[in-house]
Amino acid sequence: MFKVKQIAAIAAGAMVLSLAACGGASSGTPAGSQAAGADAAGKTFNLKLGHNMAEDHAVHIEMSAFAEAVKEKSNGSINITIFPNGTLGSETDMISQIQNGALDMAKVSASTLGNFSKLYNAYSVPYVFDDKDHYYSVMDSDITQNIFDSTEKDGFVGLTWLDSGSRSFYTVKTPIRKPADLKGLKIRTMDSQMAIDMMSSLGGSATVMGYSDIYTGLQQGVIDGAENNVTALRDHGEVAKFYSFDEHTRIPDVIVLSAKVWNEMTPEQQDIIKSCAKDATEDYKTAWKNFEDEVLENATTNFHVELVKDVDIKAFQDAVQPVYDKLKTDEPEVYSVVEQIRGMAAN
Repeated sequence: MFKVKQIAAIAAGAMVLSLAACGGASSGTPAGSQAAGADAAGKTFNLKLGHNMAEDHAVHIEMSAFAEAVKEKSNGSINITIFPNGTLGSETDMISQIQNGALDMAKVSASTLGNFSKLYNAYSVPYVFDDKDHYYSVMDSDITQNIFDSTEKDGFVGLTWLDSGSRSFYTVKTPIRKPADLKGLKIRTMDSQMAIDMMSSLGGSATVMGYSDIYTGLQQGVIDGAENNVTALRDHGEVAKFYSFDEHTRIPDVIVLSAKVWNEMTPEQQDIIKSCAKDATEDYKTAWKNFEDEVLENATTNFHVELVKDVDIKAFQDAVQPVYDKLKTDEPEVYSVVEQIRGMAAN
């Protein structure tokens, strides 16, 4: 069984860091913290936040620390109850609920948000980010903030982002070192046109299915592999024996809030929830890295997954050029964001 004691330790650390950064007892000036809470007082918000991860996942642990920090900083004027495990539906369902006023907040993938606001699709373009440093710099830039702000008309606003690592291919029988290795293979992808187009350009066959169906699909040969970050091996390492680090995408998770709720908050409350969300992003960078390391150790030691690192990245980058060409023609607004992201690359 996968061990969660390290993640529990992360929870304690994340809670302390978030509370300190967001005005807890160790934040510096108690009087200032109390004044901010008093200014934010007035209407009390009891908010529901949904996500589809388990309660021992790093996401849930960080969201719990975030909720506690917001409550502390706002002196109880903003209370967040978290609903994990997809109990409120799929990510698409949760965004629809936010738009309809049935839900207040959610943690969802940027790929899901692309179905509601096209600009988010820029994050799903293969190899739009050179590496982690490039990714972090873009996610903390005005490019991302402008996208977060642009969705108010769609009924929600972006508060902050969470690292979700790089996505690569993992397979049952065949290691993937070059695009030709994907030929004839059925690979599970998200329900995203960008992901489907990527698979087509690489020569594989995209098979859309829910995450909960992947294990059985791999086990029964319905699919030959899937693509995801390394933490998927926590669930699929028993049946998928090769994880190939082609690192084709780095798609962030995003915490979104109902635009209606946002506009009902005082400026002080808005500042509180935004600052605590930003602190959660910083805390989570370390929590996510620790989570990845623990999953990889378990996958190699207990599931005997082979980590394939001698991958021809240049061949993959060249093979996905048709995705860029199509985007430039069909979605010029999204392509413009892609150009901005590429403009921040080191090389």
